[in-house]
Formats: sequence, structure tokens, C-alpha cells
Amino acid sequence: MIAEEVIVRPIVTEKSSMDMQEGKYTFEVNKKATKIEIAKAVEKLFEVKVLKVNTISVKGKEKRVGAHVGKTSDWKKAIVTIDVNPEDKTYLAKGGKASKISTKYKDSIDMGV
Repeated sequence: MIAEEVIVRPIVTEKSSMDMQEGKYTFEVNKKATKIEIAKAVEKLFEVKVLKVNTISVKGKEKRVGAHVGKTSDWKKAIVTIDVNPEDKTYLAKGGKASKISTKYKDSIDMGV
């Protein structure tokens, strides 16, 4: 699955807006997508570092319009935790000299609402 097929839309509610301050973003995702696919799609689309993905399968509700009874679709929700403080990585180069690599990750996702 390509990244655009995995992420259906962002979910913007009062609770998800409060979680954004902690680096947790909520998305509606494809029902067949795995946690690994979701993490890779968010990293590719938004250029952030994903730390954790929690998924929830949401059952559809029964709706009634007059005499007709129907059901809304089942869907899958993912709460993605990103790294809000990406730091430079240090490693030892040849000769024991410490070198730094700057990470090119963003520290937030622009939901475009």
C-alpha cells in the first residue's frame, strides 16, 4: 500500500486537539493497514519521526431515517505519537572522534484545518 492509501484523513476533535500538544496525532486509516505501514506513511507524508502507533477498530453505528434502518461503516483509527524533540545523533568516527549528524525531522504536523 502506498502512503496516500494508508492515511484516509486526520481526525480533529477536542480530545485530539489536546493530545496534539503532547505529540499525539489521530488519523482515520485504511482498515487493512498495519501499525508498521501507518508509521512509515506518517513519516513519509509529514517528515516526522514516529515513536509509537496505537490502533483502534471502530464499529459502525446503527442509524435510522424514518422507517429505514441502516448502519454506518466500520473504520480504523490510529493515534500516532511523534518525537517532538528530535536531537542530533552523535557517533564515534575514525580515531575516536565524536561526530554529529543533524536530523531533518519536523517537531509537529500541520493538520491544515
